[in-house]
Amino acid sequence: MLSSGLRFLNQPAVRLGADAFIKNGCVKRTMSISALAGFEGKHFISIDKLSNEELRGLLDLSKKYRDTYGKESSVDAVTAPKPLTGKSVSMIFQKRSTRTRVSTETGMNLLGGQSLFLGPSDIQLGVNESMRDTALVLSRFNSIILARVFSHDDISELSKWATVPVINALSDMHHPLQTLADLMALEDHFGDLKGKTLAWVGDGNNVLHDLMLGGAKLGMNIRIATPVGYECNAGVLETTKKLGAESGTADVFLTNVASEAVKGSDVVVTDTWVSMGQEAEYEKRVKEFDGYQVNATLMKQANPGAVFLHCLPRHPEEVSDEVFYSNQSLVFPEAENRMWTVMAVMAAQLGRI
Repeated sequence: MLSSGLRFLNQPAVRLGADAFIKNGCVKRTMSISALAGFEGKHFISIDKLSNEELRGLLDLSKKYRDTYGKESSVDAVTAPKPLTGKSVSMIFQKRSTRTRVSTETGMNLLGGQSLFLGPSDIQLGVNESMRDTALVLSRFNSIILARVFSHDDISELSKWATVPVINALSDMHHPLQTLADLMALEDHFGDLKGKTLAWVGDGNNVLHDLMLGGAKLGMNIRIATPVGYECNAGVLETTKKLGAESGTADVFLTNVASEAVKGSDVVVTDTWVSMGQEAEYEKRVKEFDGYQVNATLMKQANPGAVFLHCLPRHPEEVSDEVFYSNQSLVFPEAENRMWTVMAVMAAQLGRI
């Protein structure tokens, strides 16, 4: 049986397995963060667009911000450094999100900047005004444009015309901010991730795309189980295989059987089966994802000490309460990390690290 104790934010147990990694990492952190000096002015679109050094730098800068601004920090929030004073981010939301909005607004405030929420009733990308004009106008007002959209084409168009850095806060192809939060949670728990095995169980979607890219960059073995017809993007798969080869990992394992992917894994990850905009497909998808719920039986196929991730919001058909609220679950530290990681991205884009 899984432990029913909930692992709360910053609970010491989350980090026990990573003590040596954290101790050594503190020594190297300043050097890795300095690699972000060339990140100023860059867009943040997908994990594969980052160099390995930039990925490492963003993860370490995220940890630095948690140490500085987190609830366990001894630094007074009022007197803490405010490197983004005078800076602002416009946040375009075609799709609603609790974590993305709250993490960005709170994080920007902690760093001394301002955020402006633009929902569907405030702005209609490419409808009343062209994407090009929207990008050019917002670039005149704001230091960064963050966008959470349906189509990845919208992100591509915004980044093409914007004269300030753009952050992809989610598109139908990529979700790079989530991957930073996931990898940070895994490093906090395990330490060095090289050689660890990550199993994905569910839809081959945007969350998987960046997680497989990021995992491969850090030397993780990737195992993926999706129902027939819900496979990941072929182009992202090929890029992941190339990154894995460079990192010396095993070839990506693909299957349509959940237990086959989970066998021998250290991390089990799933996501919603029905994303926003797919509500009409609910009954069809739930039927086709039968057998993909992450539960105690499935977790027993993983290695001892394996952990569980879900980017939220979750639904009971995707993961049982027994797993979701267990000591194997890192979902709440994972969610908290959304703030530290978006803070790191914004600061690096503005050269204020």
